[in-house]
Amino acid sequence: APSGVTVHSYEELLSSQPETFDWPEIDERSAAAMCYTSGTTGDPKGVLYSHRSIWLHSMQICMSNTMRLSDEDRALVIVPMFHAMSWGMPYAGFMVGASMVLPDRFLQPGPIAEILAAEKPTFAGAVPTIWQGLLQHLDANPQDISHLREVVVGGSAAPPAMMHAFEERYNVPVLHAWGMTETSPMGSVARPPAEATGKEAWEYRYTQGRFPATVKARLVDDDGNEVPWDGESVGELEVKGPWIAGSYYGGADPDKFHDGWLRTGDVGKITPDGYLTLTDRAKDVIKSGGEWVSSVDLENAVMAHPAVAEAAVIGVPDQKWDERPLVAVVVREGQQVTAEELREFLTGKVAKWQLPENWTFVDEIPKTSVGKFDKKRLRSAHADGKLDVTHF
Repeated sequence: APSGVTVHSYEELLSSQPETFDWPEIDERSAAAMCYTSGTTGDPKGVLYSHRSIWLHSMQICMSNTMRLSDEDRALVIVPMFHAMSWGMPYAGFMVGASMVLPDRFLQPGPIAEILAAEKPTFAGAVPTIWQGLLQHLDANPQDISHLREVVVGGSAAPPAMMHAFEERYNVPVLHAWGMTETSPMGSVARPPAEATGKEAWEYRYTQGRFPATVKARLVDDDGNEVPWDGESVGELEVKGPWIAGSYYGGADPDKFHDGWLRTGDVGKITPDGYLTLTDRAKDVIKSGGEWVSSVDLENAVMAHPAVAEAAVIGVPDQKWDERPLVAVVVREGQQVTAEELREFLTGKVAKWQLPENWTFVDEIPKTSVGKFDKKRLRSAHADGKLDVTHF
């Protein structure tokens, strides 16, 4: 060893320690862990979780109206530990004795498919981009994944086309969920009501889901007034509950909290029976000629095209309309499609005035460390003139 460096033997260190451990008695409301928001719209901020909030959240993850985790499960946890407590799944797994399969940094479709074949997990949690990549891989290299009873997808909206593909081609239900670092992250899961079948059940599954009993929610308009749950009125979602943050670490960004409510920065609507549909992030909303354009709806519509692997939509400045949507498209390997064909494909699927005039084809869409589309980087690439834009 280099001079001045002490080298320890791991075995010796272990053998000199006692066999038992006296668990400390800790105040359940004291800090247990901290994660940082992924900063898709601003600087990352620290969220502190208490022992109590982790315990209550773990119970919810195991409940039948959310993830149904039990000791019969082998859960493939594709969400990294630093991202919203790995969705709370490791804690819930310990609580009920579920097995955990952690893929480390091997998040590419090939290695994920190998893990599925080797470990045959019964359940998985992942962001849509990873699952979208896996779908392409499976279509090219088919394998049986019906050992998965279901997959919960969150972090950003799951394209309906992808949900249908997994169910129809692989017999695996993909469930939509909503949450954020600040909510530990379980906020809602889209399980349709028992009486809904067929097309109606799918309509429920496209939503971000229903809030469990412990998550209180409301929608607020620009003037701070509550918006009704009528499935049409749009507002910013605010939530509170026993595992929802009341402030950021060090008091950062205090405007995000008021009267015990967290301002989520998510914009959407809620049905009378409590199902949430998000149309955008408040900072991603495209305001065109005084009307709102949902980037999520446009992305989903474009990604329904068979030649499209991924699509992200941002608002770009427009002299006449203030802003117009720009669609960044990644074409599937071995496929070809033009902006003109995609525009034609969207006709009749979205309102005529929402049809994007601005298109760009890219090799990949920039992503954050947790696999969400990084629209900040996409916007700056556009502002710096680095995107080759086709304009109609």
